[in-house]
Amino acid sequence: MKLNEIRDNEGARKKSKRVGRGIASGKGKTSGSGQKGQKARTGVAINGFEGGQMPIYRRLPKRGFNNIFKKVFSEVNLSKIQEAIDAGKIKAGQEIDAQSLLNAGVIRKLNDGIALLGRGEIKDKVTIKVAKASASAKEAIEKIGGQVIIGETNQKSAKAGKAE
Repeated sequence: MKLNEIRDNEGARKKSKRVGRGIASGKGKTSGSGQKGQKARTGVAINGFEGGQMPIYRRLPKRGFNNIFKKVFSEVNLSKIQEAIDAGKIKAGQEIDAQSLLNAGVIRKLNDGIALLGRGEIKDKVTIKVAKASASAKEAIEKIGGQVIIGETNQKSAKAGKAE
């Protein structure tokens, strides 16, 4: 094989249609756009138009609901907290709250508070302030002599909820 013999596979490159090159070409005069009118012009996209038929987006029923007041919690598993303690990012003796988890890089965003989940295990005795905790997470921490304080929510959401 020589460099000057290299070719694409047959059919790999499709030649573009040459439109508007005379009546005999088959795509001359109107270039396949039919006669005059809106759709013969450039820049026309009639989205959702089905030729006068009731469009599908109007035929189908509305479904669902998005609650704009829903609280979004940052979920943290016990294993992630233990990893941060082992890495020295969090001190086991100090009280752990949302801000210390954020500073340690355990969570990316505060959102409306921390939800503590029970996946993994924790070896160090800790006191942790969270918005809510699963029963298994609470049980695991209390079993080793730690404490879970529930009710710590982010200040941002508390201010947004007040009517002024």
